[in-house]
Amino acid sequence: MKRLDIFGALKKDMDVIEKELYRSIEGDDSQLAKTSMHLLKAGGKRLRPIFVLMGGKFGNYDIEKLKFIAVPLELIHSASLVHDDVIDDADMRRGKPTVKSKWDNRIAMYTGDYIYGKALTLTTNLKDPEIHRILSKAMVEMSVGEMEQIRDFFNCDQSVRRYLLRIRRKTSILIAVSCQLGAMAAGAPRVVSNNLYRFGYNVGMAFQIQDDLLDLCGTEKQIGKPPGSDIRQGNITLPVIYALQESEIRQPLLKEIDRIHTLNGQCDVSEAVGMIKSSSGIARAEELADRYIHKALNALDALPDIKVKKQLKDIAKFVTKRSY
Repeated sequence: MKRLDIFGALKKDMDVIEKELYRSIEGDDSQLAKTSMHLLKAGGKRLRPIFVLMGGKFGNYDIEKLKFIAVPLELIHSASLVHDDVIDDADMRRGKPTVKSKWDNRIAMYTGDYIYGKALTLTTNLKDPEIHRILSKAMVEMSVGEMEQIRDFFNCDQSVRRYLLRIRRKTSILIAVSCQLGAMAAGAPRVVSNNLYRFGYNVGMAFQIQDDLLDLCGTEKQIGKPPGSDIRQGNITLPVIYALQESEIRQPLLKEIDRIHTLNGQCDVSEAVGMIKSSSGIARAEELADRYIHKALNALDALPDIKVKKQLKDIAKFVTKRSY
């Protein structure tokens, strides 16, 4: 299923968002504008703006107001990716060179900071202090999640619960508030925005688990970077945690992960990936992703039966569609 099969009705307004994204990073400094443009033109699913617009359909839909939520949320997400690439020492993202690899670490860090600043500038067009509070809290949680991931690099003793808390902060919260703030900005009832938050939260959890699975099971063409990049960087994801729980795999996998750590990830990781794929870790992670999608669909039950509700169900199913 292609993205436009689901989001075709939003194409016109998403074109507005895309233009506003590019416009938002213009001016101030030519170098920062250039590096920011490089990042935005690398593309992406634009899930967060799409969720904002869908949330807005439950109230008084106005693209001229919703863009001041949709664009900042995508900018915040994009800024976090620039910083991630520095931390992970990543050379490729979405099949294109990262800002860090095309320029250097310092420029990448300043680019991320610049994009964050631009996002916050745009939100000043919205006068509701509750929107600003929710957005600020989400940014704090994302930062905490990033620090937790750094602390857990190559930590093979972390629990499933710790992993889930980390992806909640790193990924799920921003998707949740995208759904919630779209509804709030459109004046939807609180019960609607709260249920949309629940929907977005559970979709975000499933999305990150599926992304972690794709890193192990997908092709370089599919994911825009070599498979096994997570484990090469020391990011111990859910399928790895599950695989490490199997007694016959644990010791050889620990030995292989230790080798990758010793070589600072500058080595072949296919043996470790093969062990994980041969375990039950993949199937167990898929099962948990499906459980989160089921929770997301349940959150939609209390929402008004309008057309966008069916579209939200479609996007939930799209997120965990197997593509490997």
